[in-house]
Parts: sequence; structure tokens; C-alpha cells
Amino acid sequence: MTMIYDIATVLHFILMGMLGGVLYVLVWAKSVDDIVCFESIRHIAISAIVGFIYMVLHTEYGFQDSIMTIIAGYFGDDFIQALVERFMENLKPKKAEETE
Repeated sequence: MTMIYDIATVLHFILMGMLGGVLYVLVWAKSVDDIVCFESIRHIAISAIVGFIYMVLHTEYGFQDSIMTIIAGYFGDDFIQALVERFMENLKPKKAEETE
């Protein structure tokens, strides 16, 4: 099944993810230097990627998805880590006890 997205939809979800990342940085920054440091820029970039991933994984378009994209962007690092753990869990071979 091939999904084709228009550029406006892709940009919408990327920007909503970035907005979540910016909110995270603003909430946790103690000074202006914390806002422009590498970790802050890294978190915002990861949040943009999370916005794109959320666009691919979501089921419908709507206001709720925009809010969830902002939230996913806020928790960008944790969102990526949870996805990786879930996929790695599925890749592990099942033991004989678990299959019965």
C-alpha cells in the first residue's frame, strides 16, 4: 500500500512537531544560552523528524492529530526511543515457552 502525501500535509506535521520541540526548549531553558545551545537545537530537529513519523503513523487528519503531533514533538527523544524499543521487541525471536 503506497501512501502519497501532499507537501502542505508534510509541512504541517513537521512544523507541529517542531512547535512541540520549541515548547520543550522554552519550558526547560533557564537562560537564553540554554535556548541556543546544541542540545536545544538537536531536540527541535528531532521533534521535526517525530512530526514526520507521526504523520506516517497516524490514522486520520484532524485537529486531534495536530495536538498529538505537538505532544509527540515535545517528547521527541522519548517518542523515538519508544518506537525503537517496540520494533526491536518485535524483531526478537520468540522463545518456545512464549509461543504456546
